Amino acid sequence: MQRTKVLVIGSLNMDLVVHVPRVPNDGETILGTEFHRYFGGKGANQAVAVARQGVSTLMAGRVGADAFGRDQIASLQAEGIVTDHLLIDEEHASGVAFIVIDVQGNNRIMVVPGANGAVSPRDMQALEPVMAECSCVVIQLEIPLETVLAAIRAAHAQGAKVILNPAPAQPLPVDIYPRITVITPNESEAQLLTGIEVSDLASARQAAQVLLDRGVLAVVITLGSKGVYGLTLSGEFHFPAHQVKVVDTVAAGDTFTGALAALIGEGRSLKDAVEYANAAAALAVTRRGAQPSVPTRAEVLRFLGR
Repeated sequence: MQRTKVLVIGSLNMDLVVHVPRVPNDGETILGTEFHRYFGGKGANQAVAVARQGVSTLMAGRVGADAFGRDQIASLQAEGIVTDHLLIDEEHASGVAFIVIDVQGNNRIMVVPGANGAVSPRDMQALEPVMAECSCVVIQLEIPLETVLAAIRAAHAQGAKVILNPAPAQPLPVDIYPRITVITPNESEAQLLTGIEVSDLASARQAAQVLLDRGVLAVVITLGSKGVYGLTLSGEFHFPAHQVKVVDTVAAGDTFTGALAALIGEGRSLKDAVEYANAAAALAVTRRGAQPSVPTRAEVLRFLGR
């Protein structure tokens, strides 16, 4: 049976963004200049990135029984994402990120995981029949690590390709690597996982080799302005970064991972998927916001001149 659905498991946050002339001192009140509310969370961002490439997308995780949770679900449904496997958590509020940005563009972020922290290994067990119907399962590290590990093991056992975006970075048990199809760290995440400082293509190759030796089938390291580097058992490749005007890098990595998963879910080659995802991420940094910055397939193809 052809499996072309992509399941994204992960976090959903409401981003509350306040722009201020400067960060207040202790006990001080100052007037902000702007307030914005964005849908975020790495899981939700990546699900939107998959869906906007025209691929059937399912989202699994937890939101609170509150207005933010209801709004998150409605927003995902508006993108055509199946939310049947998003659980409403009666005990925890929806995840929230408070972001304060000063006029220099410096930010301070406070995250309350809420319901994201309650996503459990038992939730993953219940998803096994869904995983069996999906070509690809995408996971990040904004839910408890024990749940991430349970999800990887279950998805691998069900025959789905597993794409892990190891962010925010933390050490992983060595026995989990052989169950990962593609891992997509950035430079700092690759360094934390391997102990190798990644600053150029040569060091990216070294770090990628360490991860490949641990059993991952493919390593794709995003290098910011230096593009993206990929290594598999059959060879390596590098795509330089597209020259664009950078407005906001929020969710660029999520756009990359989601677009990559969409094409891998369709059965495209890793190299083709990475080339495409590199272009999608380049478009994302030219726009403000997390999910609002994610391009559609038509926009990516136009950008690539196809």
